Amino acid sequence: MDVIPLPRSAEAPGPSAVPLTARTTLWAAPGTEDTALWLRTALGAAYGLPLPPGTGDPDPAAVRLLLDDALEPEEYRLHADAATGVEIRGGGPAGVLWGAQTLRQLLGPDAFRRAPVRPDATPAVPSTRIEDAPRFRWRGLLLDVARHFMPKDGVLRVIDLMAAHKLNVLHLHLTDDQGWRVEIHRHPRLTEVGAWRPRTKLGHRASPLWDDRPHGGFYTQDDLREIVAYAAARHITVVPEIDIPGHSQAAIAAYPELGNTDVIDTAALGVWDTWGVNPNVLAPTERVLRFYEEVLEEVLDVFPAPFVHLGGDECPKEQWRASATAQARIRELGVGDEDGLQAWFTGHFARWLAERGRRLVGWDEILDGGRPLPDGAVVSSWRGFEGGIAAARAGHDVVLCPEQHVYLDHRQAPGAGEPVPIGYVRTVEDVHAFDPLPAELAAHRERVLGVQANLWTEVVEDGRRADYQLFPRLAAFAEVAWSAERGEFAGRLDAHLERLTALGVEYRPLTGPHPWQQRPGLPGRPLPHL
Repeated sequence: MDVIPLPRSAEAPGPSAVPLTARTTLWAAPGTEDTALWLRTALGAAYGLPLPPGTGDPDPAAVRLLLDDALEPEEYRLHADAATGVEIRGGGPAGVLWGAQTLRQLLGPDAFRRAPVRPDATPAVPSTRIEDAPRFRWRGLLLDVARHFMPKDGVLRVIDLMAAHKLNVLHLHLTDDQGWRVEIHRHPRLTEVGAWRPRTKLGHRASPLWDDRPHGGFYTQDDLREIVAYAAARHITVVPEIDIPGHSQAAIAAYPELGNTDVIDTAALGVWDTWGVNPNVLAPTERVLRFYEEVLEEVLDVFPAPFVHLGGDECPKEQWRASATAQARIRELGVGDEDGLQAWFTGHFARWLAERGRRLVGWDEILDGGRPLPDGAVVSSWRGFEGGIAAARAGHDVVLCPEQHVYLDHRQAPGAGEPVPIGYVRTVEDVHAFDPLPAELAAHRERVLGVQANLWTEVVEDGRRADYQLFPRLAAFAEVAWSAERGEFAGRLDAHLERLTALGVEYRPLTGPHPWQQRPGLPGRPLPHL
């Protein structure tokens, strides 16, 4: 059984198989229509099959999609037998889709193509009985479209790849110092100015090299509604991230009054063209609060997810220390110091979101400042496990995404052949061995929503490079997120690489990068000590 992620239970009752032919019908119970449409689109294209809707009682030459309230919402049962056909039962529509994704894998790599390559062949589902359910309910991928913009079609393609691996949360990092990517009608300069930078640092920030072409782009609100709807049909939740109060130079370049105007000339700032932690942060004023409330009103209108990520990480305090306005604010609020000021900033928006039925998610720095987080806030633990452990002990939900294990922009091997190598060496095997529940967190298992892999794009300039960084490691991560037990992986991965090839994914070969995947002459970041 070469399915990825590994099912909870799988057996082959016999050597028979269920052929898919022009006579095969697709019988979909009410509530499974999205999966029926997906199967017709995917398998119909790959094999040139019509898969017409079944009528009346399903027959043995049918693929049947059913809901079963005895199962958990994402749980599924897949049974294929020559005498009875193929049946997928899910506890909810999501479970049915995950079963259909497994069905596609069972058919082999040709099922992942967009047109028949062997028109005379008859695809067949091997006789099998699978019972499966996810380990975690949050199985996420962060896609940073702020540092390097990914056009809409690329995001839709990533969503399809996520669904193929049973991942169900797309965390879209939409704003940063280097670009603002979401259209805000009330504040149009955020994209008119903030979505474009005049040039881009090539390689790590210490590199002397530049790409002098302007870079940018943004999504209209209708683009984002399309992305959200496309993901929802694949049972993927899109969580937007609007970064505050740090990582905000693109916004300040568009509206200088958002910055600390009593400390620096914010009108002279442009969209940042290099990497690292930027000192230019938002001013802690009522004007800034109202501005971002107006931004978030439009964001909430586009994204129906119960979660909204507001960053909260890497906010240098030097400008606040030098700002008479910020110091007066600290005294007025009685928050003690600059860390307390950031905690107040975070708490304001946590409450603002809660009043509108949403939950704030923030990086683990939101625990700093000596003030308790508002109820309902979720912590993304990225600086290791410590933030997640502290949050869980304090009664907050946690998403685990420690940089040392699941930052997929990090290098995949120690050799010089890796393109613009940064961060820790994390091989496919390393990712697959990641244990997201050390003993300190296992004691608070009910507080762990799940796990997330992060792809930051400072040195990921386009979709081809994103493919290289994501795959095949994302397949290994998907198994961590889904499977309670992880069996032998290498053999199954070999089979899975054929599927990725059929999909056109430009993954990193296990033996090292292709010549065209290398970037000689572009310096990366020195290897950190573990």
